[in-house]
Amino acid sequence: MTDDALDYFRPPETEALGLIRLGASDAGLTEIAFVMEEDEPARPNAHTERARAQLAEYFDGLRQAFDLPLAPEGTDFQRRVWQALATIPFGETRCYAEIAEQLGCKGGQRAVGAANGKNPLAIVVPCHRVIGSDGRLTGYAGGIGRKQWLLAHEAGEIPFSLN
Repeated sequence: MTDDALDYFRPPETEALGLIRLGASDAGLTEIAFVMEEDEPARPNAHTERARAQLAEYFDGLRQAFDLPLAPEGTDFQRRVWQALATIPFGETRCYAEIAEQLGCKGGQRAVGAANGKNPLAIVVPCHRVIGSDGRLTGYAGGIGRKQWLLAHEAGEIPFSLN
């Protein structure tokens, strides 16, 4: 990632989420991931700066959808799943089977779950909105605690202003 842009974003006044790393190529965002610390010096570009601004609006309760150029790397199937995830409205959830059915892959919930787990664009491609068919919170690359926090934030159970 040394030639690409890199930046960091810390949601205001919450330790629940920690630090978010933003990666981008010239084509768009390639990574939005939860990290423990800044592991490389920031090298922002227009894409990471725009992502920082839109994430700040999201956490302030001013944004429910993102308008960012995305350039994730993945298989065709993974990209189809990520596109399907992007259609889940703010504050709503879907189960893996519903996403599989949306993609015409009835019975493909395990494959959807695997692709969901490889989503490189946390929050913006809302994999946190996918739950088990029984309504339970299931795996999340950023950790179940973060998933629970994000869903609570979108449900209005956490004050929009984190200041």
